[in-house]
Amino acid sequence: MSNGLADDFLLLALDDQGTNLVGDPALDYGLAGAVLLDLVLAGRLRLDDDRVVVVDAAPTGDPIADAALGRIAEAGKPRKPDAWIQPLTGKLRARLLDRQVEAGVLRREEDRVLWVFPRTRYASATGAEPAAETAVRRDLTEAVDGNGAVPARTAALLGLVQAVGFAEKVFPGRGKKELKFRLDEIAEGNWAAGAVQQAIAAMQAIIATMTAVTVTTTVITTTS
Repeated sequence: MSNGLADDFLLLALDDQGTNLVGDPALDYGLAGAVLLDLVLAGRLRLDDDRVVVVDAAPTGDPIADAALGRIAEAGKPRKPDAWIQPLTGKLRARLLDRQVEAGVLRREEDRVLWVFPRTRYASATGAEPAAETAVRRDLTEAVDGNGAVPARTAALLGLVQAVGFAEKVFPGRGKKELKFRLDEIAEGNWAAGAVQQAIAAMQAIIATMTAVTVTTTVITTTS
């Protein structure tokens, strides 16, 4: 199975015991953004006047991405990217988890919290970091540690990681300012066609805003 951006983002977001390191709903925002960016990179979508436009409705071969593409195509009227993030979350995480289980990358574990509340976790099938995740981390590390051109797909994933405030966990031990400088440098670099770079930047900004608003709302609600 060839992983999409959403699969890669999911594996990064879960530790080997299946704990969500990104938090809710940031994980779901990141996954939806990843699906949209995969469709942009595949030449199926583009941004025109800050609106998501279908360029080619032909299937990509990825059932999850194709479902999103079909939904966007059926909408007819172009919408801004943030109008699609929430609707696409739906059962997206569950579908991605299921196919990682089917591929033997993750395993489904059922238990109870305090012996009462049922819980489902998706841990590494081997108990160690999945090989697919190791490969993704290697690509991201090479991009951050290097100073040359970065593949568009890698830059897109780094943008998602930064958008949900997850960069310091993916790159532990690095100085916060230095890490942010390098990630910003990658985001602003001439590593992709202008339209692709625009879409990645827009998605990163939207997800970062949605995540920040959710965190602020949660803090206000819990302290009032």
